[in-house]
Amino acid sequence: MSKIIQPIAPRYSRELLLASPDLPEFCFFWGHTPDQRGVITQSCLSQWWKADFTYNDVRYCCMEQCMMAGKARLFDDDATLEEIMASDDPKVIKALGRKVQGFQEDAWNEIKYALIVAGNYSKFSQNVPLREFLLSTGDAVLVEASPYDRIWGIGLPASDPLALEPASWRGQNLLGFALMEVRDQIRSSL
Repeated sequence: MSKIIQPIAPRYSRELLLASPDLPEFCFFWGHTPDQRGVITQSCLSQWWKADFTYNDVRYCCMEQCMMAGKARLFDDDATLEEIMASDDPKVIKALGRKVQGFQEDAWNEIKYALIVAGNYSKFSQNVPLREFLLSTGDAVLVEASPYDRIWGIGLPASDPLALEPASWRGQNLLGFALMEVRDQIRSSL
C-alpha cells in the first residue's frame, strides 16, 4: 500500500453496547440508492455510495473501491488493483476484491478496520453534505442492517425486532462502529 496501514482496535463494539445500562438510539442503514428528491439519507453511509474522494493521494469513486484497492495493494496484486481502479461499479469492484491473488485472511483482518476508518474519514470529511448527514446522527449507534453481512453488518434487516437487541445480532457491525469513530474524529476536528 502507498502508506502502511497500522492496525487499530475498534473503539466501539457490541460488547460495550451490552455493558451499557441504557438502550441506545439506533440509526439503521443498508443500501446505497440515493433519494429521488436529492435528499441525503442514511444510504450515504454505505460503502457503495458514489462520492469521489482522495485517500493517500489516490482518487476513489466510493469506499468499496478504496477498500478493495487496499486489499489488492496489501497482497501486491497489481493486476487486480488496476481492474478495481478502472471500474466505477461497486458490484464489479466487490467481485474483483474477492479475486485478489495471495489473499491471507489473517493479514487482511489485521488492517481492514483501520483502512475503513481512514478511508471513510476521507469520504466524509471531503464531501460536505455527507459530513453534515453523518454529524446529524448525533450519538446514535450506526448499524449496517444487512441481512447478509455478518462482518460489516449485523446479519439482520432493520425490520427484524432482533435488530434492536445487540445481544441478538448475528454480525459484528464493523462498518457501523467504524463510521461512529469517523463521526467522532470529524466532530473533534471542527
